[in-house]
Amino acid sequence: MSLTHDHHRENAEVYTDPLICMKKSLELLEEINLPRGILPLENVVKAGRNHETGFVWLKQKKETDHCFKKIKKTGTYAAEVASLSKIVD
Repeated sequence: MSLTHDHHRENAEVYTDPLICMKKSLELLEEINLPRGILPLENVVKAGRNHETGFVWLKQKKETDHCFKKIKKTGTYAAEVASLSKIVD
């Protein structure tokens, strides 16, 4: 992970229990109005969120191919996925 990401990880909430990772990930998706099915969450082993900076990351056991059935397309997710998000009222 880059130094830029390391900066955002400071003071972040970090979860390592797979069930809690899934729960927190679904909460975030709902909070930022993204559909629940946009991320494969079955193999998440670590998740983190820095509320101050909006940085979020998920770490999976391995890279994952995910089929979006409604649009008949497949996407590939790296073993670690990260984003910056900002919630606008």
